[in-house]
Amino acid sequence: MLVISCIKQVPDTTQVKIDPVTNTLIREGIPFIVNPYDTHALEESLRLKDTYGMRTVALSMGPPNTEVTLRKACALGIDEAILLSDRCFGGADTLATSRVLSAAIERLAKREAVGIVFCGKQTIDGDTAQVGPGIATRLGFTQLTLVDRIEHIDFLKKRIRVRRKLEGRHEIVEAPLPVMITVVRELNRPRYPSVPMRLEAEDATITVWDNRVLQLDAETVGLKGSPTWVSKIFSPQRDQGEIIGDGVHDPEGTAGLLIEKLMSKDLLAV
Repeated sequence: MLVISCIKQVPDTTQVKIDPVTNTLIREGIPFIVNPYDTHALEESLRLKDTYGMRTVALSMGPPNTEVTLRKACALGIDEAILLSDRCFGGADTLATSRVLSAAIERLAKREAVGIVFCGKQTIDGDTAQVGPGIATRLGFTQLTLVDRIEHIDFLKKRIRVRRKLEGRHEIVEAPLPVMITVVRELNRPRYPSVPMRLEAEDATITVWDNRVLQLDAETVGLKGSPTWVSKIFSPQRDQGEIIGDGVHDPEGTAGLLIEKLMSKDLLAV
């Protein structure tokens, strides 16, 4: 049974530059890393490989230089790395991205049963947390989000039990395989690659699938297939704040001043 980790290459800096014409990320001259949440997805897939003998695949969509990110996955022990790269995939929003990733997973499923698809909870560049659920919806998989522990897997009954980290509590959920799981950082501690594994990864084969392989309608992927786009990017401008009254020694008087201020700006209904 196959366990797939969807990983993304993200900028290792907050000083990102945006193309003023396309409003997409300028990648030249920027260092990139594996999305931190995705490293935990990779680690958990490797633990399932160690425990149950599941075959592991790392899947990533991006430009050709994303191969570096996939080699890092190979250095950790991933069995197969696949890069989804085509000019028509560029500029995709979460909807178009999930379409390409889902098509690749469907292709993999034709040769081997897919049991689990792992995604990081979200990426540090987009912070949408939408791609994982988008994949689940397209594939018809049960989605288990915010997972911080794999409790049990029964391969005979094709059932999995996980713990989800919610606000102020945890939730134990059992679901049928196949599933899509988004993970949080508390799930595990990612391993480090050994020097021999790093060297071996330099010669590892990175399979590249372009749209000639996936055969998707070019109008449904990339910028053309993205119903959402960035219309404008700017740094937020904030006026300097104003301190009114003395909230420590005269809280009631300060509250009155605040109410007057809000009413003067028509921000408070009488």
